[in-house]
Amino acid sequence: MADSDGQVFDVVILGGGSGGYACAFRAAELGLSVAIVERDKFGGTCLHRGCIPTKALLHAAEIADTAREGEKFGVQTSLGGIDMAGVNAYKDGVVGRLYKGLQGLAKAHRLTLVEGEGRLVAKDTVEVEGRRYTGRHVVLASGSYARSLPGLEIGGRVITSDQALQLDYVPEKVVVLGGGVIGVEFASVWRSFGAEVTIVEALPRLVPAEDEAVSKALERAFRRRKIGFRTGVKFSGVEQDDNGVRVSLESGDTLEADLLLVAVGRGPVTDGLGYEEAGVTLDRGFVPTDERLRTNVENVFAVGDIVPGLQLAHRGFQQGIFVAEEIAGLNPVPIVEANIPRVTYCDPEIASVGLTEAQAKEVHGEDGVQTYEYNLGGNGRSQILGTQGFIKLVRQKDGPVVGVHAVGARMGEQVGEAQLIVNWEAFPEEVAQLVHAHPTQNEAMGEAHLALAGKPLHSHS
Repeated sequence: MADSDGQVFDVVILGGGSGGYACAFRAAELGLSVAIVERDKFGGTCLHRGCIPTKALLHAAEIADTAREGEKFGVQTSLGGIDMAGVNAYKDGVVGRLYKGLQGLAKAHRLTLVEGEGRLVAKDTVEVEGRRYTGRHVVLASGSYARSLPGLEIGGRVITSDQALQLDYVPEKVVVLGGGVIGVEFASVWRSFGAEVTIVEALPRLVPAEDEAVSKALERAFRRRKIGFRTGVKFSGVEQDDNGVRVSLESGDTLEADLLLVAVGRGPVTDGLGYEEAGVTLDRGFVPTDERLRTNVENVFAVGDIVPGLQLAHRGFQQGIFVAEEIAGLNPVPIVEANIPRVTYCDPEIASVGLTEAQAKEVHGEDGVQTYEYNLGGNGRSQILGTQGFIKLVRQKDGPVVGVHAVGARMGEQVGEAQLIVNWEAFPEEVAQLVHAHPTQNEAMGEAHLALAGKPLHSHS
């Protein structure tokens, strides 16, 4: 093991977020000695400022909508208001319990947990407040931060998701800059809480990384919810005063609101951490790796949001496990980026795994792809829930399913089977043989594959 007393660890990890702590836990399980350095709270962005608190807000928003719409189900309910102090107490309670559990796991794995600002000072050494931790292997897992645009300063009424999670009131009007995952999730929350919301997205459609059919379905749903959006138009500037913000667009239009949420993605946390000085190659701040997550420096690995690709907690988590097993000599199977499941937790939810229709056509040719959309209108459980949407399958012609894309209430819960289908290269005919419980939304997955296999039952071929 390793510190300034001369101890050398098998693994030193810089960053205690999803990727870092997963690597630490798995390495410890494999009998390796581990030191993990975290400058903030163990658990990283996902637990404290990302996935968990935002999904808690989204659940509170769902409860608000349920109360507001109870009459549709014959239940006399009404929404008396949003108590943000209570919402935040609920959110912080969820985070606190998970944080306590994670600390217990760190102790159980007998990690050397180092609190403080770490810096790579040699290819095998991380320094924290003058104390050095040397490892036979080093894993860079320093995470990401909420980005802004050049010249757009964060402060006052111009906020990122970090500040949005701490708001103690519901704004009356909000402009959300960015129509990706973070932008549409916060737009969904605030609309459910009663705010007037407008999203500004420079690309031609909301959630532009998703299948085009899913984007169109989300836009229709947002129109029904009276969530405004401007796509294909760029932001040009913002002014703020004590009364609000005035957002200018390159189209010449202006939007006035209480707040501007900047949700234009996340950047890698690598600046000033000594990576380049230690010889690690950076590309626009990111750390390129090979498929085995090795950097250009021997025995230095990188995981999570600093590695180019999807910035998802579960991606970093799985990469952390992979690297631990790689270091231990288990020769794990490389992670296929395209086959990592993705979920956007707005209302309606979006779930996807594998290739979009457009991506599949790039790989297999225009005539080499078959698709099918199963409308949730034919699914009993979805009718009970009162949701609309579909499950779309993308198949290599006469071959396996290469993409599953879904939109509708609770569709995130279907991504588990979807990723098995895609990752195991299942044929529609094989999935059609499986029994899907009735009445569940999961039946829609089975019905979609029945239809694509040429034997539709609750749908038209």
